[in-house]
Amino acid sequence: MRLSFLNKPYPVISGIMAGQTPGELIAEARGAEADGAHGITVELFDFKPEFRNADSLKGVINSVALPFMFCFYRNDRWGTKSDEERQTLLLAAADAGASMIDVMGDLYDPSPREITYKAKAIAKQKRLIDRIHKKGADVVMSSHTQCVRTADETAEHLLSLESRGADVVKLVSTVNTEEELAEALRTTMLLRHELKVPFIHLCSGKFSRPHRFLCPVLGTSILFAVHRYDSRYNYMQPTIRAMKRVLDSIRWDINSLSPR
Repeated sequence: MRLSFLNKPYPVISGIMAGQTPGELIAEARGAEADGAHGITVELFDFKPEFRNADSLKGVINSVALPFMFCFYRNDRWGTKSDEERQTLLLAAADAGASMIDVMGDLYDPSPREITYKAKAIAKQKRLIDRIHKKGADVVMSSHTQCVRTADETAEHLLSLESRGADVVKLVSTVNTEEELAEALRTTMLLRHELKVPFIHLCSGKFSRPHRFLCPVLGTSILFAVHRYDSRYNYMQPTIRAMKRVLDSIRWDINSLSPR
């Protein structure tokens, strides 16, 4: 039976990583598992071309007893890949046993705030989601907005992604002031009532760190943390160990107070 991000108690801490070889990813995955991660998220931008196949990815997926999420954005270090070409590797990951595949919100139509509203692009996204589902994997639709978003704007954005057939929806916005942090916390709590599917609401920016630690107890279903900091990759997420210490200390979850 394929492991899943969707049949675990929330929040799920997923160890996020990149690497050039299967061996590097296996070592990082094992480190994340030892830290207590509940899942693994792999970004494929630096994975060497000779390993970009289902057999290599299967070895990575089978290295630990955790569900795997795979992402491949428009930042390939081994050559410029089109949106269509990148999906080939993500589909191979689904064939290899991936639990979840990331589908960009503006896939097939690069757009501001990483969401397209063009009917033709959305139809292609829905067909891709169907293909992924038929391979046995779930889908997270994601947008990295690189800007500040209000609660209402975020809800509208994620409702649009939800309507395309995603199993999980994700938005990363920016918080650089106290007021923006307060709005981000309000947003996370609002999304619990607006969305039918699990969501990932995260932030970058000067005031992102408190939101990263608090959003899991306010409704964010999956969060990302690192086993270690690697000078090759610009991962700024908290460590898995730090995240677990905070959540274990809070010992509180908003979902335990009222229905979703």
